[in-house]
Amino acid sequence: MMMMNSTQVSYFALVAYFDTGLFKYLYFLLIMSLYVFIVSANVLLIVVICSNRSLHEPMYLFLCSLFVNELYGSTGLFPFLLVQILSDIHTVAAPLCFLQIYLIHFYGSVELFTLGVMSYDRYLAICCPLQYNSRMSGGRVAVLTAFVWFYSVLATVVMMSLSVPLQLCGNMINKVYCDNYSIVKLACSDTTVNNIYGIVYIFTVIVSLIILILFSYMRILRVCFSGCKQTRQKAVSTCTPHLASLLNFSFGAFFEIVQGRFNMKYVPNMLRVFLSLYWLTCQPLFNPLLYGLNMSKIRIICRGLALGRRL
Repeated sequence: MMMMNSTQVSYFALVAYFDTGLFKYLYFLLIMSLYVFIVSANVLLIVVICSNRSLHEPMYLFLCSLFVNELYGSTGLFPFLLVQILSDIHTVAAPLCFLQIYLIHFYGSVELFTLGVMSYDRYLAICCPLQYNSRMSGGRVAVLTAFVWFYSVLATVVMMSLSVPLQLCGNMINKVYCDNYSIVKLACSDTTVNNIYGIVYIFTVIVSLIILILFSYMRILRVCFSGCKQTRQKAVSTCTPHLASLLNFSFGAFFEIVQGRFNMKYVPNMLRVFLSLYWLTCQPLFNPLLYGLNMSKIRIICRGLALGRRL
């Protein structure tokens, strides 16, 4: 096969799609309903947090950043999926493919960083309550939030700057959306720098965040077992949604990494498609429910808004 530069590839073919016949209209309606729910729920919670001064606390401000990221990530995926489902030819122009790669990887980076910052915030609130206000001031919250978004932009731009110039020997991606590692696997040119960057990023960023999260929850559990009943109740009520969100995201991201790097042909195609979409769809879908239903302040305000509309 002739070697061709990535700038000469005008489109990529997404070969994980399969013929669903008339069911494609059902899939379209289901995904459209999910997208409308995700946008509505996340926008509602962003508005509730921003418009109520009682929620201008570090925990809720980090949640607001998380919900903004859910909107961003789902918008990078769902409109694309809706177009592809109705299309008979599953191709995407190269510039749009690289744009989607940027959006998705930026979303994943912000999501993981925000969950890490939130675990540190819960650690300070439960393990160091007397120092919490001084160590998690409004300025500190702004700095941490800005760092999460700025570093994610930087890390994703560096990744894209290494992937876009690669010389490619094909244009077939075995997924339903564009993914960076799928592009790297198509490369004919040397990908050593890409691989080194990926390994460095995993060990310096992802592993560091996992250690921070594990440390935070080990200390929180220690306080729970040694503290009074009221302390345990506070820890459970504030940490359960965050821990559930973290586990949900980790499961989806882990399978996505495994699927990209190992042969998964023995797994049914439909199951592979579902699991590859899991980490991009279930976070924006479940996080508003997890936090909206479990955070008493948010729940009370949302209930008040609902009652006010009825009246």
